[in-house]
Amino acid sequence: MKRLPPNKRNQLVGVIIATVGLICIIYFVLISPQLEKNKQMAVDAAKEQQKLQQYRTAIKQIETTTTQLADATQQLAQAEEDLASGDLYAWTVETIRRFKTNYRRVDIATIGQPTSSDCELIGGFPYKQIRVSLTGTAYYHDLGKFISDFENKFPHCRVANLAADPSGAGEKLNFRFDIVALVKSNT
Repeated sequence: MKRLPPNKRNQLVGVIIATVGLICIIYFVLISPQLEKNKQMAVDAAKEQQKLQQYRTAIKQIETTTTQLADATQQLAQAEEDLASGDLYAWTVETIRRFKTNYRRVDIATIGQPTSSDCELIGGFPYKQIRVSLTGTAYYHDLGKFISDFENKFPHCRVANLAADPSGAGEKLNFRFDIVALVKSNT
């Protein structure tokens, strides 16, 4: 550049500055926004790929989920087989009579009329419940075994408000308790 006359040198410097300025303008006006759009498109594409992978996984699990739903429906149907339904008093008497055949030393004198209500254990529960009062006499261990086996055989029933007093006839006890059982809905 020292050999160039000052006029030509100034023109060359001007052309170089104009070229650099033009390149900067082109970069900041055209190229930079396109690079930002490309980055955003890459992020969006990665998100969509992740969604696609989730959909593929869900499609693969449809068969497993369908099988699990069928198993759960079958288990629920089996659990509902023993639920109270129809004539609640007849169901109660028949269930207690059939269960009591193995407990000859437990004498059930009265079976009260069942009263139906909403389930008290869990709010918004889709089943109703009945409460039935039983009174009778039994020996302490026989009564305990009867109640334990009853609650184990019928997981949808529970014994509540148990009261036992000496009967005055040897070691027997007079007992009173309520059985709370779930009721199968008619739908």
